[in-house]
Amino acid sequence: MLGALDEVAAAHDVQVATVALAWLLAQPTVLSPIASARNVEQLGPLLAVPDLQLSAEELERLSEASA
Repeated sequence: MLGALDEVAAAHDVQVATVALAWLLAQPTVLSPIASARNVEQLGPLLAVPDLQLSAEELERLSEASA
């Protein structure tokens, strides 16, 4: 899973946390992923989630990697 997250994050030039949360938001069984930041540096990747549009192929790759 980490390898797939790294690859997708690199392709979009975003943090792994951003991709992980975007993938969770795309799951029909997840109503609202819970995320928190302990400092200002961690806030940026969380705020970037709504702007990240993962392709169907990326969502499938991440889902397969998580199985």
